[in-house]
Amino acid sequence: MPVPVLTAAEAVAVAADLGERLAKGAAGRDADRVIPVAEIDEISESGLLAITVPAEHGGADLSAEVVAEVFRLLAAGDPSVAQIPHSHFVYVNALRHAASPDQQAYFFGEVLAGKRFGNAQSEIGTKHVRDFRTTLRPAPGGWVLSGEKGYATGALLADWIPVLAHLDVDGPMHVAWIERHAVGVTVVDDWDGMGQRTTASGTVRLDEVNVPADRVTPWHLTFDGPQTYGAFAQLLHAAIDAGIARASVSEAAEFVTTKSRPYPDAISELGLERHADDPTVVQAFGEMDLAVRGAEALVTEAGRAVDRADADLTTETAGYASLAVAAARAATTHASIDAASRLFEVSGTRSALDSLNLNRHWRNARTHTLHDPAAWKVRHLGRHALDGTLPPNHGQL
Repeated sequence: MPVPVLTAAEAVAVAADLGERLAKGAAGRDADRVIPVAEIDEISESGLLAITVPAEHGGADLSAEVVAEVFRLLAAGDPSVAQIPHSHFVYVNALRHAASPDQQAYFFGEVLAGKRFGNAQSEIGTKHVRDFRTTLRPAPGGWVLSGEKGYATGALLADWIPVLAHLDVDGPMHVAWIERHAVGVTVVDDWDGMGQRTTASGTVRLDEVNVPADRVTPWHLTFDGPQTYGAFAQLLHAAIDAGIARASVSEAAEFVTTKSRPYPDAISELGLERHADDPTVVQAFGEMDLAVRGAEALVTEAGRAVDRADADLTTETAGYASLAVAAARAATTHASIDAASRLFEVSGTRSALDSLNLNRHWRNARTHTLHDPAAWKVRHLGRHALDGTLPPNHGQL
């Protein structure tokens, strides 16, 4: 059944509404490790997962700035739910970059029909995160695929799993588009991270999976020239961290204004009746809000930088977009971890009760921000500030 094609304003409004409703069950889902099947279905049915389908294929073709805001709003409600469709958007973008017209028509049609893309990209035990062993081997009518992937966020709840693999032995990287329930595909829900607990970022095992020739798209060509593929993917990660940061401040404020008792010295020396009126608490919230506002603004600017580069793609505009996203990723990393930690500082002893599960914000921030090291983002910013050196051209910038 076709999903709605949303305008920018509609997409933001739908995401805001969903984010508010996701927040109500986020603590419970995290505590019990409940995979958000119904919640992801609702996001699919809302039309949000189709907002980047190109206009020539009947989609809304919304800007990176809008997509980032959608992710931020969803993550402020539940960052695990927000992370699940991250790879969906990244691989919709991959289709835009390198798929044939027929492949685009087919897979964009699938998205407009409400289908979801997952992810089988990273491999555990290789030399580094861009080192892959999985290989597509020639077979009659197409290819055969075997391998094992980890950190496969989105695969468990997907209709299609894009698998990153070499084309033949040591050949260039391609994407094999595999149906979730195809013969030889096993998705194992074995993710046991301390945070982002309900993303189902487990393992995908591929055992002699048949892949038709028209279900393989080139991935390496994306990086033959200037691209915003990496910047777009990183932008959405930054938006998730910004959502975690804002949720930490918001939940801390709700706790302090409704549940916290004032410190005795604040009563005896200042005559305060509310913990929320303690000047040290007010100052702390001001500092937290300042950092989160700055991070949110950098996410917005990074989205605009990606949009500017897409409108006029050159080595320079693509490089500036990557730098803007690097700044957003570094800022949201620090803001999310700091706000989720200071939540307890401003809320007092009772906030540490495990039954409240306020610690999920820190666990989520600390886990998700490990996705890419912020220190390398800052290093690239420093090189540009010193020497005008643009960042490298790869999928993580």
